[in-house]
Amino acid sequence: MSAPEIVELTPYSPLWPAVFALERDRLAELFAGDTVEIEHIGSTAVPGLGAKPIIDVMLGAQNLAIIEQRIEALAADGYRYVKEFEMSIPDRRYFDKREGNPGRFHLHAVVRGGEFWLRHLRFRDALRSDPALAQRYWKVKQSLAARHRGDRSAYIEGKSDFIRGVLQGAPRK
Repeated sequence: MSAPEIVELTPYSPLWPAVFALERDRLAELFAGDTVEIEHIGSTAVPGLGAKPIIDVMLGAQNLAIIEQRIEALAADGYRYVKEFEMSIPDRRYFDKREGNPGRFHLHAVVRGGEFWLRHLRFRDALRSDPALAQRYWKVKQSLAARHRGDRSAYIEGKSDFIRGVLQGAPRK
């Protein structure tokens, strides 16, 4: 059994968008020939918002088969495919990259325009457009990280009510 992943938050880094841009370009090369969109999501995508120093990337393709055809290429680039996460979110292919430059990444590969895609963009855009809301979210995250430092699942679950509340008030695209 592996050691639990510690929840460690850091203040916002203005380097996060640049790190994302480098990885976006690498992913675009890996998916050359297919029409995909690659978005920076999660807290590192919101100026001024602290986060775990892991860049969340969302790759949207026309269908999951396009993503599945690139699993080996993603592995060769350092991504680990975490198939067991499909049990809880079957419409997403999840990968992580823990080593290498320019940093650590979580890759959420989904159908562009699907519910996962739309929900994550709505949440990101709501935080980007309302700095006070982003600061409230930062306080929630800090409180949860202090309470659940050694329990990443509890930390993630603890954010759910806040996220749901934001999404209920966020405009649909």
